[in-house]
Amino acid sequence: MVRLSVVIITFNEERNIGRCIDSLQGVADEIVVVDSNSTDATQQICISKGARFLLHAFEGYIEQKNFALEQATFNHILSLDADEALSDELRQSILRVKTDWTADVYSMNRLTNYCGTWVRHGGWYPDRKVRLFRKESGRWGGINPHDEYRMIKGGKQSHLAGDLLHYSYYSSADHDRQIDRFSAIGAKALFEKGVRSNLLKMVYKPAARFIRNYLLKLGLLDGKTGWTIARKSAKAVYWKYQRLYRLQKGRVL
Repeated sequence: MVRLSVVIITFNEERNIGRCIDSLQGVADEIVVVDSNSTDATQQICISKGARFLLHAFEGYIEQKNFALEQATFNHILSLDADEALSDELRQSILRVKTDWTADVYSMNRLTNYCGTWVRHGGWYPDRKVRLFRKESGRWGGINPHDEYRMIKGGKQSHLAGDLLHYSYYSSADHDRQIDRFSAIGAKALFEKGVRSNLLKMVYKPAARFIRNYLLKLGLLDGKTGWTIARKSAKAVYWKYQRLYRLQKGRVL
């Protein structure tokens, strides 16, 4: 049986981290938490539950996850966010893989809870993610704040049964705060890559996002929650391109 290191990045996650770590009992041979100088009880909770707790200044989600990966003792890695937890079925899938590891990376479906409602449409499910892998199989990449695990060419991928449970937002205000933070990060990342905004993009990109999520991806089947998510997703796109436009003009975000 392989030995498994679980790596988690955190910042002020006292509301979530206990649930995340508890779901790993019997699965993880090591839990490594890399924290960006939390000011709440995150550290105390992690240490009380047996995790190895490290501090590292935040440089970006991708950079932080790659740093966390390097801190793992074992070659087989499960990488989670603090607001995620394993479903019972996913736990059993991972335990089976530990006894018969055949792929380089394993993907899993992520099921998101939005303000108490599990969301199964609007592009939010199955939301397949690669989170279980051999350390040498790839690296985290993408454009901050949206990271993705990039497997090396020629690697073998398999898919696990069960859901990764994602407890995203507890209130509409939580979502708005995330939009504010992520749109600023996203605008800076696009600006650094040479992407530019204009008034047309600030109109059609949010509209296209709403149509995709609510109509094409059937967010309407999630009722009021689907409407809220589609509307706020469009808002997030608008803020990102509006802030990118401000950067182009030399203005402060």
